[in-house]
Amino acid sequence: MGKKSKRIRKSGEDDNIVSDSDISSSNDNNPRTASDESEPRKAPALRSVDEQQARAAETADNLQCEDPYEDIYEEEDDGEYEDVYESSGDEDEEYMEAMATGDDEGIMAATAKKQQPQQPPKGPAASIPTIDMDDGSAPAAQIKSYNPFENHHAAGTPLEMDESAYKMHHALTPEWPSLTLDIVPDKHLGDHRTRFPHTVTMVVGSQADGSGKNKVDVLRMSDLSRIPGSLGREKTEKELDDEMLGEEWKHDDDEDNSDDGEDDESVDNNSEEEELDPVLEHYSFPHACGGINRIRVCPHNSDIVGVWSDSGVVSLYDIGGALDVLDRSSSSSLGIRRKEDSAAATSKSQLPPAARRMRKDPFFVYSGHSAEGYAIDWSRVTPGRLATADCDGNVHVWDATHPVAPNDIVAEYGKKRGDPWGNSSFSVKPTYSAHGDNIDNPSVEDLQWSPTEATVLASAECGGYVRIYDVRCPGKAMISNKVHASGADVNVISWNRLVGNLLASGGDDGSFSVWDLRNFQTPGPSDAPKPLARFQSHRTPITSLEWHPTDESMIAVSDDHGTYIYDLSIEEDDPDRAGKSDEEAAGAVEGEIPPQLLFVHSGSEMTKEVHWHPQIPSCVATTSLSGFSVFIPSNL
Repeated sequence: MGKKSKRIRKSGEDDNIVSDSDISSSNDNNPRTASDESEPRKAPALRSVDEQQARAAETADNLQCEDPYEDIYEEEDDGEYEDVYESSGDEDEEYMEAMATGDDEGIMAATAKKQQPQQPPKGPAASIPTIDMDDGSAPAAQIKSYNPFENHHAAGTPLEMDESAYKMHHALTPEWPSLTLDIVPDKHLGDHRTRFPHTVTMVVGSQADGSGKNKVDVLRMSDLSRIPGSLGREKTEKELDDEMLGEEWKHDDDEDNSDDGEDDESVDNNSEEEELDPVLEHYSFPHACGGINRIRVCPHNSDIVGVWSDSGVVSLYDIGGALDVLDRSSSSSLGIRRKEDSAAATSKSQLPPAARRMRKDPFFVYSGHSAEGYAIDWSRVTPGRLATADCDGNVHVWDATHPVAPNDIVAEYGKKRGDPWGNSSFSVKPTYSAHGDNIDNPSVEDLQWSPTEATVLASAECGGYVRIYDVRCPGKAMISNKVHASGADVNVISWNRLVGNLLASGGDDGSFSVWDLRNFQTPGPSDAPKPLARFQSHRTPITSLEWHPTDESMIAVSDDHGTYIYDLSIEEDDPDRAGKSDEEAAGAVEGEIPPQLLFVHSGSEMTKEVHWHPQIPSCVATTSLSGFSVFIPSNL
């Protein structure tokens, strides 16, 4: 209470105004001595310790009554009362001492000192920027979105995985890195598999530090479950606790199971897949011809695998025996672990036949190339037709001398002969050599057979060339175009299996293009064809690209820093597109994120190859220096 309270007179009351001080002064039971009247009265809060002790010495005949709300007032001319002292809580010692002693001059001096303007700070504090008090706020921090084409230069910066971006993600690190991999189709699980857990079989080739240490490995990854929290699967209470409390915190599973058996049963019924741990099985074949540059599985018979080595030797392996062993293992992909499928999976009619004889050495070895190479591809139209090319620009065409498809082999040789492969199984013919327009750098980097024509073959070459061949006309290219005016090497090509006139190419300059082969022929040899689309956002060379097996407009692309998925059917909604060039309108500006980019998989070191799984929709497998990754994006 800062001022003395006054009471308004009501009807029937006395006209005098009564205050607390009047009552106190008129009280005869509280006499004051002469010394008390001579001394000025002080508020209880301003009395010293001695004064308080002195006042505390009272007897029954000398009771001291004090007003707890008593304060010092100074009467002004207009009769109003005003507080002399109002505590703000931040006074200095001089001001407080002057107030306690009642020194008016000291109070005025301390007040004047506090009102003086502050001097600017000196020393380290002077470097601190002052905050603009006009609007009462500091300038807002700038927030910039992550750009995968510009921010990868921060070497050593760890990336945190966003699990919500994936439906499934699994990674493993092998003993030796691999430049190449290929998907082995599963014979017993069927196509278009969408139900979790998944099973993926791959064949990979190593790049060891010694020639005798290299291997061809068949990997079987089973029980690949969905990521907790992804679309269609919620995280359990245990998984949420682990995520929030960290790895050091552990559940007391025994106590939880004994206290809440019903909850455990519901978890088992609703989300059985979360209890499954991924299983990895593998079988290795020794490869004595050095490091493996490229490996490809025959589309008509997945038991046959072609291998390009860094010693200039092409080898063919029969991995059928290893696949049979993996199919019959306890953790195979037949679904024996799943309760609802256990009866059907254990049926003899669904189990594979007895494992075939295991053959570890290659059944066919070809050393007719003059140098090592990377280009190898099986025809999807003619069974057993293979093309290989080396770094000297030579292209050789292979043809099987007997049936290749398993059913054709049985029809030809009967069931008793399960291994028809040998040194006479293929005939190889050198078909093309280096061309005069690229004689200085004739290396063929990649080959692709036409998905619809049995005799048409495309090649990607150094110097920026893409050529189209017809094996019925050996020694001459049907179409030869320099697609990169700068002369940048064409590293990889991919032929669209659903739209036979679309061919994609990726260059050493970080650009990849899509070509319409109906307009690929140019009037003159110096005229470059015009691409349907060209993307130049990548800063590093394109190492691999492949069209989606069931979506004609979707393509997966990889460079040294990651894997990128594009949907070329998306058009940019830009009102200023009319004022841009064709390349700018197509998202060709280096470092910019094109609207066709759907997904980015980062975190791998020097990604070398990417493939779609032909039987699991939108499942992608990659290989890099840091290992293998198998994932399904959440937006596909």
